[in-house]
Amino acid sequence: MKSRKRAVVIFVGLTVLALGIAFVMARSGREDGPGSASSTREPAAPASAQGGTAPRSPSGASQGKAGEGASPSAPSNRAPGVIAELGWGSGSSQLGRDRPQEANPEAPMSLAVTPLGDVVVLDQLNGRLVRIGQDGKVLGTTPITQQTPQDVTVARDGTMLVMDRLRDKSVAIIDPETGTLRGELPLQGQGIPEVGGITGTFVDGDSVYVEREHGALVRIGDLSGTADTTRPEVPGRPTRDGRSYILAAIIERPSGRLLVNAVDRQTNQQRYTREYRVQFPLMYITLLDSDRSGVIYLGVAGELPTGKASPASEPGVRLFCLDPLDGKVLGQADLPLNTMPEETFRDFAVLDEGGVVYQYRTEAGVSLRRADCR
Repeated sequence: MKSRKRAVVIFVGLTVLALGIAFVMARSGREDGPGSASSTREPAAPASAQGGTAPRSPSGASQGKAGEGASPSAPSNRAPGVIAELGWGSGSSQLGRDRPQEANPEAPMSLAVTPLGDVVVLDQLNGRLVRIGQDGKVLGTTPITQQTPQDVTVARDGTMLVMDRLRDKSVAIIDPETGTLRGELPLQGQGIPEVGGITGTFVDGDSVYVEREHGALVRIGDLSGTADTTRPEVPGRPTRDGRSYILAAIIERPSGRLLVNAVDRQTNQQRYTREYRVQFPLMYITLLDSDRSGVIYLGVAGELPTGKASPASEPGVRLFCLDPLDGKVLGQADLPLNTMPEETFRDFAVLDEGGVVYQYRTEAGVSLRRADCR
């Protein structure tokens, strides 16, 4: 009799425990919170991307969907996937950092993604490119010869391009198989009166471009290292699906207004200009690029609302996914913003298959992370 009563008590206890666990799991899986983005059509206007350095960031990432004229919901914070953690130093799994007393602090200036999905980090202080696989392991390094490199990009065939706009004033073209210098393309010339105004390096097919003051792109040559003496211009950054040239600009920083402009590549006619109102103060634009399907990735840094009484806002990056045909918001994610004093040139890169890879710096080193906004 006693054993039967004991069995009943155990059964009831286990049942109550199971119901309690189910209740907790149901609560933790909920996604709550109002969003803060809307999109509206506006008359066509010129556009340009903005650059800069940044202050403090939120620790996690939140993702949500957004439609035209709607307030997207922002789900609960979720840490983005960490690809790799690399400390400061000159070892094989480290990246260089320097904080001189009478010059700007430096750390890795830029990163890019290869067609295989590996991440290439410009470790300029150690004079090399560091290649990191999707499993977070360092696959190898490639020496670079330029004195003050600031940007790296990778072509579809794996060719790596490194830009030095300050001393060498050229784009070095590095063979992906041998790691040797294939050639150098001069920056200064027609369309680029001042090399200090160059804001990025871009590859479209076999063509190598540099961006002038976050606006038009100037073709300086091709991947073989042959310079283009005519130096034609295109009206924005080429999307990877071959459809458009895109530009972005902040209209009004305090109220959080910005726009994206798209031009059809075949006809050179306006495809759309769309205004976005993020409803928080903007600092600058951190990313404007596309994946292989043409989805546009727009990243903006600003004072993002926390949903708490104190602090009511924190510096962060809001990443938007935009429809390639009309700019409609497909989704969004909130990501950390680098707060370290080191100068930076490009912290985000878009993967061919979609999503982004970005670097987040701390006193311990660089964290390479992956996130998406859909």
